[in-house]
Amino acid sequence: MRRREFITLVGGAAAWPLVAHAQQPERVRRIGVLMAHAENDPEGQAFVATFRDVLQKLGWAEGRNIRMDVRWAADVELMPGFAKELIALKPDLILANNTPTTAAVLKETSTIPIVFAVVADPVGSGFVASLARPGGNVTGFTLTEPTMMSKWLELLKEIAPQVSRVAFLFNPATTPYRDIYLNPFKAAAPSLAIQAIPAPVHSASELESVITAQAREPDSGLIVMPDGFMNVHRAEITSLADRYHLPAVYPFRFFAELGGLLCYGNEQRDQFRLAATYVDRVLRGGKPSELPVQAPVRFELVINLKTAKALGLTVPRGLLDRADEVIE
Repeated sequence: MRRREFITLVGGAAAWPLVAHAQQPERVRRIGVLMAHAENDPEGQAFVATFRDVLQKLGWAEGRNIRMDVRWAADVELMPGFAKELIALKPDLILANNTPTTAAVLKETSTIPIVFAVVADPVGSGFVASLARPGGNVTGFTLTEPTMMSKWLELLKEIAPQVSRVAFLFNPATTPYRDIYLNPFKAAAPSLAIQAIPAPVHSASELESVITAQAREPDSGLIVMPDGFMNVHRAEITSLADRYHLPAVYPFRFFAELGGLLCYGNEQRDQFRLAATYVDRVLRGGKPSELPVQAPVRFELVINLKTAKALGLTVPRGLLDRADEVIE
């Protein structure tokens, strides 16, 4: 064998492992997703679609290098079972929608990384040691802003000045964090000459009786707490408030789109966009314990002018000018 042929053969052989390595398929990462919505809920589907889209832009595509297993639990009682199912699949990471879903997953694992999208009080709920340094296997994004409660009351008083008593609607089973809203609610109400009325609802069947009881009292208004239960039953809640002529403030845009009078809060799709960036960082080696919990930076005010007119309310020009969107 000639020397040149020998060198070529050896050089080619040395390249074989590199070629074989390059041709190996990319390792598929498994992501479990636990959503606090019904599977046919368009908002829930939109949140997951947003999460998928951002992941794809970051280089993670289903069928190539990730697999997503999604479980839908509109009822809090379904969450523990679905959490067990997801853990049994041995995912690389779990995306949890909100407080109840995060709690359900954390009961099943203290090692698999968890990123939550919308949690009201991650420290008070015991999910993280602190916002700056979570310290465990979970991190994510919160929707809490310290002055939110007084802001909702001010907006309700501005759009409906006659209101003198306000009921705060929530489900105790899905809001273990409720005191972070209820305490500021009770503290802020007297300065606006408002009587603060906590209004717990334990099931969908109680919604009408609770809202009707508030409507029977003169000059009443309603505030809906950020709550997965309220999100699931948003169509019924907005319809009841409108039917019984209760001026109401809601925490998310989709309430106003369904006929709710006014909403002020963060856009939840933004939360899922941000959650995807944290999932990307964890899949690339980042540790949840070192990724700070982040608060929202953008809030939006949406007013449903058609509903205001139906309630006989004249929306002040200043409030209309501040609105991010007015639904005609």
